[in-house]
Amino acid sequence: MPLARPNRRALIAATGAALATSLVVPARAQGIAPTPTMRGGANNYRPGAPIVERIGGGGFWMTGTVRRAGDGAPLPAQRIQVWAHTTEGHERDARSHGATLTNAAGEFRLEMPQIVPAFGQPHAHLAYDADEGDGAFETVFLRPILPSAGDTTLAAHFVLQPA
Repeated sequence: MPLARPNRRALIAATGAALATSLVVPARAQGIAPTPTMRGGANNYRPGAPIVERIGGGGFWMTGTVRRAGDGAPLPAQRIQVWAHTTEGHERDARSHGATLTNAAGEFRLEMPQIVPAFGQPHAHLAYDADEGDGAFETVFLRPILPSAGDTTLAAHFVLQPA
């Protein structure tokens, strides 16, 4: 027995009902999920690294943003520590560590020596440490890898979960 073909009027009515239903249901914001701590991110972390204008002789720029989980609002005056294996020192050396604060737009920028491969990968370490800040957010450690050892910039972005 052949299947019945829906008539045009029934198809239009069903499509209109589906559209009307989807317009009546309120949109639900998914929110912005917090950044999870990365494996190996806390390696060689030094609590209390000083806030600095630049680490060493510079030449490489570490940049990024810090936002609040949920609404994505920028977070000013948040302390971000940066450290890496560079042309001037190993990531466990105190001189390879420094911290900076985010600006009013939640952005940070810190100049440091060129990052070089350690353990086969050119990578940096960054931290938002609740113990070094106001404790309003949970601690997050990042370990982003540069796409190429020749790159002279790396961006890392934090989305912090309120504590």
